[in-house]
Amino acid sequence: MMRDFSAGNYRFIPSVFQYSAGAAADDGYEIERVRFDRVVPLAEGFALAAKFIQEAGRPLTAFCACELRSPAAFSEEGFRAFNLHYVKTLSEWGIFDGTTNPVARSNVCPEIDPPSEPSFYAFSFTRPTRSKAPSFVISGGAEAREGSGTYVERTVRYRDLSPEGLREKVRFTTTSQMENRMAAFGFGWNDTTAVQAYSVHDFHHTLVDELVRRGALRSGLTWHFARPPVVDLEYEMDCRRVMREAVI
Repeated sequence: MMRDFSAGNYRFIPSVFQYSAGAAADDGYEIERVRFDRVVPLAEGFALAAKFIQEAGRPLTAFCACELRSPAAFSEEGFRAFNLHYVKTLSEWGIFDGTTNPVARSNVCPEIDPPSEPSFYAFSFTRPTRSKAPSFVISGGAEAREGSGTYVERTVRYRDLSPEGLREKVRFTTTSQMENRMAAFGFGWNDTTAVQAYSVHDFHHTLVDELVRRGALRSGLTWHFARPPVVDLEYEMDCRRVMREAVI
């Protein structure tokens, strides 16, 4: 399932054209995560990320993950249009080859005080290290099954916001998305240093059985009051193992 992106010193799990399912640093490298103190518009975020990466002595191809914020959930057509725009910069940086994209990503929509346009929340890149500790970033995943078909066809318990409907959405995202993606790299929940969840619904009743007992919250949980990027998706997660983090 994995492929190497030697220009960036990381390997990745191929997924769709707009992002990979996750990125993990090669031996001798680590991932550094950089969060903006305030979200910045997409073009400005790319420019600031390029400056930070180059000042760290790294090529732009070291860019391996990003966390975005959008004004509101997209329709399927709108989401594709946004993604076609987003990957242009990655093409210019020598990362996206027109078909395969190694960069991990999450892109969610704050319910309160959203940005006026798609914006950067954080980005990650690889850099040399003497540490033997692995590092990885798993892309945001929601309750939509992989494969062909529309989101309506692939969404678990589509439009079902009952307690059991939400439980099944959380269970699917935790196991079929997060756990399977980590397993492709040979990792599990015990390796994570951070887990994030995105929903505007109360999913507290699912925490003990679907997250805590599985070991997913060994480092706690950061809950963002935000929606997944496509209309009628209700719950999203991502996770990572990153030792070096900064806020700018």
